[in-house]
Amino acid sequence: MKIYAEEFLRPRLNLCHSILKDSGNIVVHIEPKNSHWVRFLLDDIFGEKNFRNEIVWKTGGHAKNKKQLGRMHDTILVYSKTGKFTFNPQYHPYDEEYLSKTKTDARGQYTTTAIHNSQPEVNPRLNLRYEWHGHSKQWYTTKENMQQLHDADRLAYNTNGVPRVKRYVHELDGIPITDLWTDISNTQTGEKVDYATQKPVKLLDRIIKMYSNENDLVVDIFAGSGTTGISAIGNNRNYYLFDMNPKGKQIFDERVKASAPTSSSAPVPATLFESMESR
Repeated sequence: MKIYAEEFLRPRLNLCHSILKDSGNIVVHIEPKNSHWVRFLLDDIFGEKNFRNEIVWKTGGHAKNKKQLGRMHDTILVYSKTGKFTFNPQYHPYDEEYLSKTKTDARGQYTTTAIHNSQPEVNPRLNLRYEWHGHSKQWYTTKENMQQLHDADRLAYNTNGVPRVKRYVHELDGIPITDLWTDISNTQTGEKVDYATQKPVKLLDRIIKMYSNENDLVVDIFAGSGTTGISAIGNNRNYYLFDMNPKGKQIFDERVKASAPTSSSAPVPATLFESMESR
């Protein structure tokens, strides 16, 4: 793998770095046994300071393995080109378990979060220490803001009279998506084509929404069956796809034609499948 990384991946990653705009990101999907070599290259080419995330994607698999633990995940490495990178946080919707723990008032469902520091000695803020309704604590907000929250009925008081901030469900984005992805199945129900390394559209949708903006250009240098292109089309991104396997272009062309609206007069998006050596 070391020779493969140096001789095959390095020139391609160098090229990606050279054409990536300053606000761009590179996202690399790799199996865990090789991820350390790829991360070494990315550290060298993009810089250690531009490492953003190592995402663990639970791919599944229950095959017996008598020599080692069975692999249940793949690794997704994310690096930016500069410190001015694009990142759009994504969220899970609140589930029934979460909603069942909320309270309700005239504004709607809400949860509460602490408004005082339970360990003030760790991060002392003397300017935020004052008495509120008989309780002397180090608070997270000024006394003036506390009064505004109280007057706006944005505080909920416990039986001891200690306030907490009300967070209304309809005002929140949802549960933030972290670097552990367990909710996207590797089994593409209704999507599967005759291509061994095909990825689910939901996976590419999340990556593209998170690390690019509408009308940005998305480039996939190992395009395979073209799922990146399918996702780019659905999320209003431009795209270039590269692969040395002509079968990928054929499959992608068929997928685009099949997904194009029959009632629309708009042309089917053009595809670009080329070898990296030709660029």
